[in-house]
Amino acid sequence: MTLLQDDFLLTNKTADELFHHYAKEMPIIDFHCHLNPQEIYENQNYENITKLWLNSGTYGDHYKWRLMRANGVDEKNITGDGDDYTKFVEWAKTLENAYGNPVYEWTHLELRRFFQIEAELTEASAPKIWAKTNELLQTDEFKPRNLIKNSNVQVVCTTDDPADDLKYHKLLQETEQENGFKTLPTMRPDKLFQVDRDGYGEYLHQLGTIAGVEIQNFADITKALHQRFEFFHAIGGRLSDQSLLTYHFKTATPAELDQIVQKGIANEQLSQTEIDQYLTMLLENLMQLNTEFGWTMQFHINSNRDLNRPMFDLIGPDTGYDAVGTQGDIVAHITELYTAMQSQNAVPKTIFYSLNQNDWIELATMMGAFQGEVVQKLQLGAGWWFNDTAELMDQQLRIFAQQSLLPHFVGMLTDSRSFLSYPRHEYFRRVLCNFYGNLAEQGRVPNDLAKLGRIVQNIAYHNAKNNLGFFD
Repeated sequence: MTLLQDDFLLTNKTADELFHHYAKEMPIIDFHCHLNPQEIYENQNYENITKLWLNSGTYGDHYKWRLMRANGVDEKNITGDGDDYTKFVEWAKTLENAYGNPVYEWTHLELRRFFQIEAELTEASAPKIWAKTNELLQTDEFKPRNLIKNSNVQVVCTTDDPADDLKYHKLLQETEQENGFKTLPTMRPDKLFQVDRDGYGEYLHQLGTIAGVEIQNFADITKALHQRFEFFHAIGGRLSDQSLLTYHFKTATPAELDQIVQKGIANEQLSQTEIDQYLTMLLENLMQLNTEFGWTMQFHINSNRDLNRPMFDLIGPDTGYDAVGTQGDIVAHITELYTAMQSQNAVPKTIFYSLNQNDWIELATMMGAFQGEVVQKLQLGAGWWFNDTAELMDQQLRIFAQQSLLPHFVGMLTDSRSFLSYPRHEYFRRVLCNFYGNLAEQGRVPNDLAKLGRIVQNIAYHNAKNNLGFFD
């Protein structure tokens, strides 16, 4: 059987028809990624495929790095100062042992869709593939903006700190018509959450300076955040993103909050209760702001970060040393948060992603208690990170469909730092079409291609386009 043939992941005729005649050519709204807006603006060719695929300065693909480590590759040929060609060959050798891993499929989709390379990447084929990819990478078609535009992408939403000046987003706005796509910011306040970390006080000074607020207490944080929401909104931002590794709902009085902020600024030790209180009240404020500005609030929850502390100390975060989180009651605490905010009429549109599949059914049913006012106000987000597999995408679709209204789903995102990640949308669309194809073939839904086709087109594109506010 040919690798990644036309019916890849499509197991019946209805699925095949839905993908090839309805979903395949739909534009892409990539509403969550980690692309660098400066790289989009500067629009420089990559030196070689290793720089684009594996390791370029502070950026790289930790999905690939984990597999290379499992294959016994020396770290200098992963994130270190090893030769770029050697790194590429080591990746090719790793792939030969990656059958069944989605990264194997993504890698070959990217070779086919961008480089028209049909061959399997192996140690033996690596020299020819290295030569061909690197030759193409020097052409105009392989500059970052053309990689985005030629992938039929209409919107790219980056991930940005509240204190960011959004310089490159503003510059990209000036070339938006020429580029053929929007580059919009998403506010992600990770550093503001880290009241117990070194540097919290310095970060508040940075945030206050750009917001024009001298931050001395929690009310000042609220004032600064409101200014930053106004600024992001003016640049086209319509999303926020909150990363909750763990979470416990615990409220605090204004006086308690001010004391916690002062201790954080002074880098004094905080109790777990104080950390929980600060985070809860900050989340309440963020929910109010998301509601006020009509944004969609994203939550990425239940991950376990930086398990290998010596390697974290050596090469930093986001380098492949993370795992699925195990807080079994995290959804219960989020439910308390949403219950409290419902009484304040401050439940914003929300997308929940959990790294732990055990949370999915609980999230899907909890969200049903807070729906209303707009179509699918709360959503179960696409399979995230370790759940980016055909089987777990299918499971997420099934839970969403069984517990809510899947035709309102806003669909897939890349969650990537690579300009070559857009075939992940194709991968998802194939799984989506196969999901509905199976239901139709089993007689569980009408085998009406026009009706099912509209549904998959909405999930693939129209729902995100129409419901996330990018074209308001």
